[in-house]
Amino acid sequence: MINLRRLDLNLLVTLDVLLSEHNVTRAAERLNFSQPSVSVHLAKLRDIFGDPLLLPGPRGMRPTARAEALREPLREALEAVERAVSPVSAFDPSEATHTWRVAATDYGESTIVLPALSRLRMAAPGARLAVLELAPPRIAKQAEQGEIDLAFHTTEGAPPGLRRLPLFTERYVLVCRAGHPRLKRKPTLAQFCALDHVIVSPDGGGFYGVTDEALAEAGLSRRVVLSVPHFLFVMSVLASTDLVAMLPERLVRDVSALRVFEAPAEVPGYEMSMLWHERSHRDPAHQWLREQIADSV
Repeated sequence: MINLRRLDLNLLVTLDVLLSEHNVTRAAERLNFSQPSVSVHLAKLRDIFGDPLLLPGPRGMRPTARAEALREPLREALEAVERAVSPVSAFDPSEATHTWRVAATDYGESTIVLPALSRLRMAAPGARLAVLELAPPRIAKQAEQGEIDLAFHTTEGAPPGLRRLPLFTERYVLVCRAGHPRLKRKPTLAQFCALDHVIVSPDGGGFYGVTDEALAEAGLSRRVVLSVPHFLFVMSVLASTDLVAMLPERLVRDVSALRVFEAPAEVPGYEMSMLWHERSHRDPAHQWLREQIADSV
């Protein structure tokens, strides 16, 4: 076994040129070395490989069988090194064949992924997009291991150690079906509390949220009669029943089957952010993807 610690990359470059030129003088000219320097490199290579590598011949130097066996793998290895250390080429979305993976809740799908989709498809028609279910405890590990490129999460509670770009600030509004018999105008606080509410509980089965926290500070409570894990199901429930819900405003814009009111209670909103790992931060394709999404929301 050859000790790789003895191998200098410059020696391998010299060997590659010698195997191409079969002549020390011409190799020195190509490498911009002196002829004695190339001869010194060749002596070191002969010692490392335990083979003369190049022997005097009638028309320059003749490679040994060992040298011939080295020729192709050495060229491939040096080309791989050149690719690895060469400047990153510009990203051309029209030629891209990437598969990007983003993690989002159904809310993130509707408010971030969907607005960006047409733009992405038009600019990068050969690329693919996979939307994975957001699993907050796993975001950091998934991003570190390259399982996801981006995640969309509230800024508060986002895992530490990830790059972050705030996308927008969201607020809650009161939503019901168009023609709801008990909501013709913004309700009073007492009327609001008397309505039958549905709540989104991402962890499943919860009947208490930020709205209830805000009401509790005023010594009030509301009637929460249904708990579901997804926002989109809530919208179907609201459209077909007399239940009401406090929902993010962006989710219910321009939904004709629903009516939106300002809530009579002050409920704090939240900031949505795009998250990614440092490993992808400087990648031109990843930078482009982030820019497209940020410009679409």
